[in-house]
Amino acid sequence: MITKRIIPCLDVKNGRVVKGTNFQNLNDVSSPVELGEYYSAEGADELVFYDITASYEERALFTDILKEVARRVFIPLTVGGGINTVADFDRVLHCGADKVSVNSGAIRNPSLIEDAAKKYGSQCVVLSADIKRVGGEYHVFAKGGREDTGMEALAWIKRCVDMGAGEVVVNSIDTDGVKGGFDLPLLSAVCDLVRVPVIASGGAGCAGDFLTLFREVPTIDAGLAASVFHFGEVNIKELKQMLAQNGILMRV
Repeated sequence: MITKRIIPCLDVKNGRVVKGTNFQNLNDVSSPVELGEYYSAEGADELVFYDITASYEERALFTDILKEVARRVFIPLTVGGGINTVADFDRVLHCGADKVSVNSGAIRNPSLIEDAAKKYGSQCVVLSADIKRVGGEYHVFAKGGREDTGMEALAWIKRCVDMGAGEVVVNSIDTDGVKGGFDLPLLSAVCDLVRVPVIASGGAGCAGDFLTLFREVPTIDAGLAASVFHFGEVNIKELKQMLAQNGILMRV
């Protein structure tokens, strides 16, 4: 069996890690370099680095900070934000990323996923989908959760996986930062739909939420969170030990 993964997420704005609620009201947390180094030492399985305003501000991702993070961490690093072309993939990979996350860039140009998968392999292409319930449907949002595309989320995820996305991060805007638990119905629907690794994002408020996630959605591959790790509410090393003690296969 494949071990489950615990993944801290660094949402970076103006070179600093920030965190908000429902993708809004962002507060400064820490240096991405220092935080990334800490999580690497604490036993995180991977690290996600999002330049969260790059797409909205229509600029390239901060490569100088990314290079320093990549130099200091010794776990797989997924990077996203402002990824619009295959050249952006190339630039980010050369900065030290192991995988590249696409969201708004793929919405504007879906062939980006196919082109990148052909050049770098599906294992390198991560679809990050920001999803919110709108009128009884799951909608895909773009530009850091600011813009409703009107697209139905499950159909979009299936399309992207068929084009070559090798992993899917499901970001629930409804549960983001609320700390009331992961969006289990949404995550179950995605896991039933695709046969690539699915990462749950948005809603973790305590260690028990991760246990509930892995028990209730057994085909989920990983739990991703930010604020509960950033503010010391959940310790990654202790979390993984607790999950292992409760029968969840972990790398401890």
